[in-house]
Amino acid sequence: MEVPRLAHTMSSPTSPCEEVIKNLSLEAIQLCDRDGNKSQDSGIAEMEELPVPHNIKISNITCDSFKISWDMDSKSKDRITHYFIDLNKKENKNSNKFKHKDVPTKLVAKAVPLPMTVRGHWFLSPRTEYTVAVQTASKQVDGDYVVSEWSEIIEFCTADYSKVHLTQLLEKAEVIAGRMLKLSVFYRNQHKEYFDYIREHHGNAMQPSVKDNSGSHGSPISGKLEGIFFSCNTEFNTGKPPQDSPYGRYRFEVAAEKLFNPNTNLYFGDFYCMYTAYHYVILVIAPVGSPGDEFCKQRLPQLNIKDNKFLTCDEEDGVMVYHHAQDVILEVIYTDPVDLSLGTVEEITGHQLMSLSTANAKKDPSCKTCNISVGR
Repeated sequence: MEVPRLAHTMSSPTSPCEEVIKNLSLEAIQLCDRDGNKSQDSGIAEMEELPVPHNIKISNITCDSFKISWDMDSKSKDRITHYFIDLNKKENKNSNKFKHKDVPTKLVAKAVPLPMTVRGHWFLSPRTEYTVAVQTASKQVDGDYVVSEWSEIIEFCTADYSKVHLTQLLEKAEVIAGRMLKLSVFYRNQHKEYFDYIREHHGNAMQPSVKDNSGSHGSPISGKLEGIFFSCNTEFNTGKPPQDSPYGRYRFEVAAEKLFNPNTNLYFGDFYCMYTAYHYVILVIAPVGSPGDEFCKQRLPQLNIKDNKFLTCDEEDGVMVYHHAQDVILEVIYTDPVDLSLGTVEEITGHQLMSLSTANAKKDPSCKTCNISVGR
């Protein structure tokens, strides 16, 4: 049996969390910290007779929930009415004190059969390390509580976004993608030294590297997927790639069909902004059956290469025709090595606009356009 939701108690009488507490008959109480220090007038007394949880187990971890269970001695077990759960981000595990004596920092639920589910996007974030400890408690007729000692402290990490969460992001991105414009090439900007190094040390082939941590915090491709970043956006008035770039003055251009064709699969990877008016969409192109393709199949929503809102490849009169979304900036990750002989490397004439760089860029967690209703 699982608890539908554990509420994080709040000070505002009109907070949504308190409404959840009311609806689910969960109680907001003042709790002591892990060292046993109680807030003034907390109304909690310690009683050694209550069993102390031990051998805590965390399972079924998602980006905004987990199941928790533990063992307890049978002594006074029938007196337990509540569980107190102390949940903290790992980096803050030693700052476990009240901000105010009337504002608890713990979670509380009525005692139910274990394991039970802890769920709540307002206090759980994806891909984040947490610590958790548990107390048992018994509510008295006068409203006071007696409590056990705290259990040992357990560490765990929440998961990445699932395909369900990424599909929610995908649907949000589709709303603002805009009309489609033609394109003919993919391009990648770097410094001259980069291309010299590729020629000298990698036999002329650009090699995939692990994606950085830019974009959504819960993105399953960050720090895991290996690929090569390309751009494909064009200028509205010329239909050609822009001459400015934040990544270097030398540009590799390759005909679109060399990388994107019916022998490749297309996946949606992320949707984010960096406190700006424009938004980024990350797409992944993977040759069918490649390691990158297998990685993406398990984690990312797949797009129809002929019919989607971001990047399409279709045949017209025997010729492959390509289109990209006008109103988002596309970042395309190609998962296999790319030989420089497939295209050309030339110096661009524009400026190096560092403000447009997305290297390890942090997503704006307050943007209503590109965030979903799970932990940030």
